Amino acid sequence: QDWEQRQEEDTLLIERILLLVRNVLHVPPDPTDEKGVDGDASVHDRVLWALHISGMDDLLKFLASCPAEQQWALHVLEIISLMFRDQSPEELAALGQGQAAAEHQEDTRELEALRQRELAERRGRALQRPSRHSRFGGSYVLQGLKAIGDRDVVFHKGLHNLKSYSHDLGKQPRRVPRR
Repeated sequence: QDWEQRQEEDTLLIERILLLVRNVLHVPPDPTDEKGVDGDASVHDRVLWALHISGMDDLLKFLASCPAEQQWALHVLEIISLMFRDQSPEELAALGQGQAAAEHQEDTRELEALRQRELAERRGRALQRPSRHSRFGGSYVLQGLKAIGDRDVVFHKGLHNLKSYSHDLGKQPRRVPRR
């Protein structure tokens, strides 16, 4: 519900749930009770996993990021700090990097393979086309325009130059003396 539609009872219920989660996470670890094998999940880790399975972590992220729910920001901040209570920053940073490095290496390998394939295609296309460019644009017969004699004019330039055609094209203009 939006905060405008909430009753006082709903607001109290949300606050009580957040306080319950905070209090459950606030319980200190007891090493004598937690005699497990190395690598076994502690009680705190199992509680965090249960919160994740229930979707509570998504709700906490929503409450932390939504501007309309700023009244719960301190409760959410306290819960998040308790979630990371037993973790050192070095462990958290190294935890995501092992998988990210493997993914990065795999992506790099795929990109290199794509790059090599593209270079091979370019080389193949370069070998298929001729090495010299033919500047021959074609020859066109202009019907209705007479050249020397009774023949039609043969035009050796591109069609886009046809509009500027004149019989004097390519001739040197006659120089007129100054005096």
